[in-house]
Amino acid sequence: MSHRALRFTTARLAAATALLAGAAIAQDAPPPAGPPADQPGTTAVAALNLPQGPTNFLAPDPNLRRATAKVNGDIITDTDISQRVALVVAASNAQIGADELGRLRLQVLRNLIDETLQIQEAKAAEIEVTDEEVNQTFARVAQQNFGQNPAALDAYLAKIGSSAASLKRQIRGEISWQRLLRRNVQPFVNVSEEEVNEMLERLKAAKGTEEYRIGEIFLSANEDTKAAVLTNARQIVEQIRAGGSFVGYARQFSEASTAAVGGDLGWIRLAQLPNELATTARELAPGQLAGPVEIPGGYSILYLIDKRQVLTADPRDATLSLKQITLTFPTGTTQDQAGPKVVEFARGVQAIQGCGAAEGAAAALGASVVGNDNIKVRDLPAPLQESLLKLSLGQTTAPFGSVEEGVRVLMLCGRDDPQVDSGPSFDDLMAQMEEDRVNKRAQTYLRDLRRDAVIDYD
Repeated sequence: MSHRALRFTTARLAAATALLAGAAIAQDAPPPAGPPADQPGTTAVAALNLPQGPTNFLAPDPNLRRATAKVNGDIITDTDISQRVALVVAASNAQIGADELGRLRLQVLRNLIDETLQIQEAKAAEIEVTDEEVNQTFARVAQQNFGQNPAALDAYLAKIGSSAASLKRQIRGEISWQRLLRRNVQPFVNVSEEEVNEMLERLKAAKGTEEYRIGEIFLSANEDTKAAVLTNARQIVEQIRAGGSFVGYARQFSEASTAAVGGDLGWIRLAQLPNELATTARELAPGQLAGPVEIPGGYSILYLIDKRQVLTADPRDATLSLKQITLTFPTGTTQDQAGPKVVEFARGVQAIQGCGAAEGAAAALGASVVGNDNIKVRDLPAPLQESLLKLSLGQTTAPFGSVEEGVRVLMLCGRDDPQVDSGPSFDDLMAQMEEDRVNKRAQTYLRDLRRDAVIDYD
């Protein structure tokens, strides 16, 4: 497998606790409460003379490790599901209601079934993942996400109702599957030099046209599951708009090969997308979400991460040298009281003759100055990006801020324009094309494992 694909796997493992799901929705709609009174089946139910509010005589034992599913003989318990759900809940920024939690458990069970199949297939191929390797990755997760040692992560997982064993099982599954793909899939994927050169020529021919960096969550559906999948796709959109992590949802629920990298399709041209998605993406601004969009085989949710022109330098990649001049007000100052001072401040900064005079002029205005010589335009808020790109050296933006936080301006003291993007190298493009084909075959591989599996539900 390509080095790029392996980096993606490592990134996914490192984010296993912080972005394991970011989601509170699974992919099956809740079953209806029962048939309407005028539908078949009502008479049969009435004949049972069931109470409206049944009382359980035996409460479930929370310490009982009940087998929920057997996958080719390997047991997935209710505790396994609960501990993995706890990771998802801890990582989610949105509140999870009782109905959503129930659906989440179903999705986690499906994920655990897939994970079990992957581990079983790797073992059958005599692929070994040692405890030491798993522990090393676990330690990296602890350091990268918590800045702590494994013992501290152990304590955190126990506190939220999960366990180190649950996270380590996921790590083992990830490593096992990637090694299996490297042995059984990657050697049989070939991308010719002619194909790569053809793609490079297409990129050159498209110079100046727009390309888009898009995130996608794909949910497969057929005629029998279409309505339920659409309902759940809409719920996912609602949860993301309410503050959930798109990357987290994509990692946990997308059925596309890009799930491992948070749904990121990379930089693409709209012609590379199905017509339904291209039409939707064309109308999006960076940061916007759209969908679910029906496409052959299911539904897609799109998130426009960014857009740019092909093989053209993006002005937003310019590096700026800025000075921020800030005027603060005593606590309790009203808007009316601050107004005249802001007007005087604006006039004063406009009269400053270059960055060399900024400190002295600011002191005379009762303001402070902070400088930074390494700021990318694209890292600034969108309104400020447009303002700064129009400035000449020594000029300032219009005042912005508030009475409470202070009113400020940015003065442009230097600008290093970006170099023209030469596009991907031959090797990078070949690796990308190989990776895409490996991931597509991996998806088919997993479907075959599901089809042939013997799964018993309790």
